Amino acid sequence: MTNTVFGFIKCYVLLAVATGAGGGLAAGYDRPRLATFVWVGQGLLAVVLLWGWTDLADRIRTGDVAVDLLRPIHPVVGYLATDLGRAGYAVFTRFLPPVLVGPLFFDVYLPTRWSTGILFPLSVLLAVVICFGCRYLVNAVVYWVHDIRGPLMLWTLGSGVLAGLYFPLRFLPDWLYLALWTLTPLPSLFQAPLDVLVERDPGPVQAGMVGGQAVWAVLVLAGCAVVQRRAERRLVVQGG
Repeated sequence: MTNTVFGFIKCYVLLAVATGAGGGLAAGYDRPRLATFVWVGQGLLAVVLLWGWTDLADRIRTGDVAVDLLRPIHPVVGYLATDLGRAGYAVFTRFLPPVLVGPLFFDVYLPTRWSTGILFPLSVLLAVVICFGCRYLVNAVVYWVHDIRGPLMLWTLGSGVLAGLYFPLRFLPDWLYLALWTLTPLPSLFQAPLDVLVERDPGPVQAGMVGGQAVWAVLVLAGCAVVQRRAERRLVVQGG
């Protein structure tokens, strides 16, 4: 319900931007594309899940993480499998309501390319994996700093804005937009799957976005594995 209410607010704001822009286009998005961007983004929020996950940090703080280290499966793999299951459930319970409500009140854009039907689900899957990896790294800070509130606040404040959840990142200056795409995985969380869905760019560019997400997914998961390994060494040194 909350995502749906905020969907109306965001949609009216972005449509007003498009109305005030020349030709009814804002950064290359027309009104139906902006409506789709907003409503599908609101649905994806619960699927990708930017905030609210502190399971690893809590287990590190209480010492229960020692049990995870004794299991025959790597902690990163185990937590990722759980998160993928959560995301799959959220598709049916949290994704569909905003996506179904939006078209009742606004003109939305429906994809016209067959390739979008393949690229969009793949893009969403990669977004879930990348976001999990980012949240894992934020939680893993507790191995060294036992108070997660600072890193968690930075993640909460920066992730939504820099991921394209609140507005399309193409509204930003080109140099900043390109820097975010090149140097951070954040645009892969929302901007990439939503741009793929509204077909803002030609087909090859769509495929390139998904390819970029795949690269970031590998890098982020590799970073999680490295950090986890260093954390385990730290626990051994401390006698954990």
